[in-house]
Amino acid sequence: MLFGRVKGSAVCTLKYPGTEGLKLLVVQPLNKRLEPVGALQVAADVVDAGPGDLCVMVRSREAALAMPDVKFVPVDLALVGVVDELEVRPDGEFDFSLKRGWQKFA
Repeated sequence: MLFGRVKGSAVCTLKYPGTEGLKLLVVQPLNKRLEPVGALQVAADVVDAGPGDLCVMVRSREAALAMPDVKFVPVDLALVGVVDELEVRPDGEFDFSLKRGWQKFA
């Protein structure tokens, strides 16, 4: 899984069968410190993200499996989550505990 920040949208006049109605967004890949890594890329959006959103992305076969209808489409990058809260510690440790709140898992 990768982090990415949505920069804008992409428009496509012809789409592969099974990708009609799918929103395409331009994203900037980020490292774990949220610094830009590499060039801008186009990703299929299945979570209704918008410009400026920090998102979780998947590549290759996992991206194709994230599509809502057809599972065999030529999609190489997909946005599968919008990050609501992120804490990056300077020592590099992660806290995997869920805070009490509106999440259905808390």
